[in-house]
Amino acid sequence: MASQPVRPVSKLLVLGCGWAFPVERKSTSDDGPSPLAMSADDASVHDAIEIILSTRKGERVMRPEFGCDLGGLLFSPNDAATRATAAFETREALRIWEPRIELLDVRVSAGGDRGEMLLIEVDYRVRSTDNRYNLVYPFYLDRALV
Repeated sequence: MASQPVRPVSKLLVLGCGWAFPVERKSTSDDGPSPLAMSADDASVHDAIEIILSTRKGERVMRPEFGCDLGGLLFSPNDAATRATAAFETREALRIWEPRIELLDVRVSAGGDRGEMLLIEVDYRVRSTDNRYNLVYPFYLDRALV
């Protein structure tokens, strides 16, 4: 029996499918058990970006380096230095943890009535589909003001 030649792994990154974020049950009309809502293709990339940005480094026991260091900005003043730090941390986290995208731009602006949040705008392109997206991630500097 001849063995099959080993095919090289394609450099094209597969988008995949997984649980939707946040994890929730899929709505169904019957009274039976409801499966979890799933996220696939470009939506899974969007969900992954939100997971990366909302996870503080050290929060995951088995992978403490995963996430974004935005948590260190809690209670910081909403000034140019804080916004520049948030943009840097966002770029670095997405560069390391989301290889399926090309990061086009990250902009951070003040948000909220009293400047209590940062609006982190992420422009990205999904490498395998060439689709471009924009995600706005709100990061609250001081939850007491909300």
